[in-house]
This record gives sequence, C-alpha cells and structure tokens, in this order.
Amino acid sequence: MPEYSRVWVYQADQKLSESDEKILRDRMKSFCEGWNTHGNLMSTSFELIESQILILAVDESKLGASGCSIDSLVRTLRELENTLNINLTDQGKISLKRSTGELKVIPALGLKSRISAGEIDLETEVINPLIRTKADLQNLWQPVRNSWLNKYFPN
Repeated sequence: MPEYSRVWVYQADQKLSESDEKILRDRMKSFCEGWNTHGNLMSTSFELIESQILILAVDESKLGASGCSIDSLVRTLRELENTLNINLTDQGKISLKRSTGELKVIPALGLKSRISAGEIDLETEVINPLIRTKADLQNLWQPVRNSWLNKYFPN
C-alpha cells in the first residue's frame, strides 16, 4: 500500500489465540478482497500486530471510502467481535507497551488511578491516536512522555 493510504487502527481488548487469529485473518482477507465503494473495489490490506492490534489500510487515491463502505467495515468488525468474544470497535481503550514488550489494552476510564498506582510511567509506550496514513505508522508507538497522557503526570 502507498504511504498516503488511509489507515484505521483497532485494538482488541485481549490477545487472540492462534485459532482466533486465523479466524480474524481469514475474515479480514475475505473482507479486503471484496471491500468496495458504490460497487467499485478498493485497494486495501490489513495487518495484525502482536495478535491484538488490527491495522486496516485503503488507497483512496482513486476511490475514497464512502459512508456505506465504512458501515460494511464496522459490520464485519462487529461480527468478528461476536464470533471471537472480543472488543475491537470501542474507542474507549488505550494500548500500552511496557519496556518488557508486554502489550496491555486497558479501558481509558480509570487512567489517572493507574498512573497514580505506578502502572503507567513516562517511558511506557502508547499507541498514537493521531495515526491517519500508512506513513504515520512509523510513529504508531510513542512514549507516554510525548503523548496526550503526559498531562496526567506532574512536570
């Protein structure tokens, strides 16, 4: 996919098992092969990172994703949520990666108490919510100190 491709980042609330990962990959492959806008196929692809972070990309240089095509994406993701008993579409989650490489997806609610308890520090990495294009993916993870979460720490 070109660097200017539009991307969406979805965070599963739990790590997928190998069998669940296969189901997700098969379903997303099928979805991408048929994803269209007003009957015209769009150039698209996906990647699953660390069995928990789904990245979907579409080249909108010829065809932009329409409201109907976005609706079909959300329907597919909700079907996967039901099939796999996971949460992908709720945006009220934050993905954190510790220096050990451990990935944890937590609810945004209660964030301040987790910081106060020392569960999150300035070096913990967080997914950058401003990712919009494939080129932005080089900055997918950023230290909390460089993110919007920094405001919860005394300076």
